[in-house]
Amino acid sequence: MHDKSTRHTAIRELVGERAVASQEELRKLLRQRGWDVTQSTLSRDLRELRLARIPDGHGSARYAFPDGTAEDTAPQIERLLPQLLLEVEAVQVLVVARTVPSGAQPVAAALDGAGWNDVLGTIAGDDTVLIICRSAQARERVVRRLKPLLRPSA
Repeated sequence: MHDKSTRHTAIRELVGERAVASQEELRKLLRQRGWDVTQSTLSRDLRELRLARIPDGHGSARYAFPDGTAEDTAPQIERLLPQLLLEVEAVQVLVVARTVPSGAQPVAAALDGAGWNDVLGTIAGDDTVLIICRSAQARERVVRRLKPLLRPSA
């Protein structure tokens, strides 16, 4: 009955109207609007919409569009990473990026979406992203690009 596009619109509206802290909270809000979605469907929707779980400044996190608008869902690395990225370390052709809790998925999505030629791909956990680079020289360029985007120390 409902299509994905309409569901995505509902998700954008809900996240734009209020601070949504978890997928379960978002699932309940969607259910109130007539959408009974599984956790895996909702996770896929959040990835497709490029929604990020970002710190709210009060010790919690909420879902938001990385650039602050629902209209432009392309991640803005320069805005997103300084909120989430804590540290980067490199070895051979790999870069390990540490993030705030729940920050790895949006960071990996932003890097994948940026289309950097030096990045072959990413793998994200909860607070760690493995960045696979095309060469040792590519790894050095990636580290040089990421270091200025580290979250400022508190």
